[in-house]
Amino acid sequence: MVVLPELRDRRDNTVSDARRFFFELGETPETGLAPPVLRSWQRCRSGGIDHLDMQLIDPASRSRLSDARDRSARLLEHAGGIMEHVFEQIRASGSMVILADTDGMILHCLGDPDFVGRAQRVALQPGATWEEGVRGTNAIGTAILEGAAMEVHGAEHYLERNGFLTCSAAPVFSAQGRLAGVLDISGDSRNHQRHTLGLVRLSVQLLEKRLFEAEFAKEIRIAFHPRPEYVGSLQEGMLAVSADGCILGANPVAREWLGLSAGLGEARSFSTLFKAAFGQVLDRAANSPDDLLLLEMRRGESVYVQVRGQRAVRVEVPTAKLTDTSKATAKPCDRSKNRITLDGLATGDERLQLALDRARRVQGKDIPLLIQGESGVGKELFARAFHNSGVRSDGPFVALNCAAIPENLIESELFGYVGGAFTGARREGAVGKLQQAHGGTLFLDEIGDMPMGMQARLLRVLQERSVTPVGSMKSIPVDISLVCATHRVLRDAVKQGLFREDLYYRVNSLTVTLPPLRDRTDIRRIVTTLLEVEAADLREGGIGISEDVMQFFERYPWPGNVRQLQNVIRVAVALLDDNENEICPVHLPEELFGTDPVEDADDRRATAVPASSFASGPASVPVAAEVSTSPRSLDEIELDAIATVMREVGGNVSAAARRLGVSRNTLYRKLGRMN
Repeated sequence: MVVLPELRDRRDNTVSDARRFFFELGETPETGLAPPVLRSWQRCRSGGIDHLDMQLIDPASRSRLSDARDRSARLLEHAGGIMEHVFEQIRASGSMVILADTDGMILHCLGDPDFVGRAQRVALQPGATWEEGVRGTNAIGTAILEGAAMEVHGAEHYLERNGFLTCSAAPVFSAQGRLAGVLDISGDSRNHQRHTLGLVRLSVQLLEKRLFEAEFAKEIRIAFHPRPEYVGSLQEGMLAVSADGCILGANPVAREWLGLSAGLGEARSFSTLFKAAFGQVLDRAANSPDDLLLLEMRRGESVYVQVRGQRAVRVEVPTAKLTDTSKATAKPCDRSKNRITLDGLATGDERLQLALDRARRVQGKDIPLLIQGESGVGKELFARAFHNSGVRSDGPFVALNCAAIPENLIESELFGYVGGAFTGARREGAVGKLQQAHGGTLFLDEIGDMPMGMQARLLRVLQERSVTPVGSMKSIPVDISLVCATHRVLRDAVKQGLFREDLYYRVNSLTVTLPPLRDRTDIRRIVTTLLEVEAADLREGGIGISEDVMQFFERYPWPGNVRQLQNVIRVAVALLDDNENEICPVHLPEELFGTDPVEDADDRRATAVPASSFASGPASVPVAAEVSTSPRSLDEIELDAIATVMREVGGNVSAAARRLGVSRNTLYRKLGRMN
């Protein structure tokens, strides 16, 4: 409800009197200021801040702001959706929603355009630091020092130039009781609303709840409250407990109720707080996962308890679905004996190294990664290496190619479905990729081809951190690291209306671009690595590659990139005879010597192999020694050539096919005409 003008004027007059006493007479006002505001004024005066100072402090540089956002990546990730929801409630009120870090630097804000312009005049914008020692009394900086929610209205701001603002802020605390950031709503002091501070407090409670659940997604969580109707609400206390009963963290509500500050104090284990044995509680919860348990605490009172976390997630889905999940996740994780990592991808190319270095910086920070590059450059391999190199490496790696699945099936593939959700659905339902990736990494390949309807649902999942299967009314919490890839330029797709702008900013927190193979400087290293993989255990002394072939590989434009090179090496290895251990020109697939698919004249440097280089190739196929004087058909000439080569190689079809420059299937077909 908007404050009545007469009440607002009365408050403004009282604060004006307090300013006159404090700044002009140098006396401490007895009325007109809330104690936290008065304490802040006194700190500012002791710090030598001039309340008439008009000098603005420029926001931090883009690199410093980026570093600050990296340090608060988890906070930003979970606050984004909440801020959008809050802004929808205050839209068109001349206000903005602000998120700041522990130093008071503004990381992100959403606001009405007409007010944002005014706010920027006092540097109320991303990159600006609003700590009290710099900006004087203000809701963000003072809330940090006071450790509590603050409202600073109009002339209560220490600096006169900030007097047009009304600001409400509350600190955000981690499960360890440490400050994680500040959420603030700022607006025009003439539009001050009494409920704003309450809205900020509720939003912070929701944010703290999500931060807690994300940090301890893999642990057992104990929710409790003396009144059963409050279990499941923002007022519930929550503890994170390991499988052996050790307490790992407590949300701010539980900390306040248990009298805990930073750290856990004496609350080291479940048994120090509750009289019941932890194992018995887990057994009871496993039998009735949705029931509330009434437990007596050691200090006397009784509370209602609900056990969540791994056990709760496990009973969300029928056993048949869990079997499907294990099949879906085992294959991606166990496909290779040697798990590739980011370090294993470093082969000396500068552009690739830049992508590797940037990806390493966001490991473990829950920042979505977007991989761009042409088809075949190894985007999925890079994503798998990113997963294997991070803290989630023991979790599942689940991949979904958005371009390879029909539009009518992608929803059920991604979100799963319950039995009977649609015609043709399995009776027991199916677990979607999002649930399969819980605790690990979800890789969405070619996300630029995802249908618009699915984009909206995916955005909702990323904001709410929960998924609702098709045909179900129940949301299931998911904890995933998101990696996406595309060969498209998503920014252009947004402009064309093919990709949602809000989802674009969700998935491209960090973008890395993989160079095409034709531009890489490490082709020899790549060839050697691929050859080791393809020829493993085939030859006792290993398989080598001739210098002619290696130079050809370095000149060839590789329109299919690494995927094409891998296929070429695989075919060449298959064409080796038992007594051969080196790949030569005759072992290469014949399609490499056709027309160059790359139309750029600058890239037409390896369209064909010189006959002089490959003397044993098709150009040197011997013909019959005797020349017939009678006319002969082309088929007869061809069959004579085949017969001659077959004699020279002793009937070895593989060797003859290489000499003739055709596949073995083609040669077998032609030999059938000779019989």
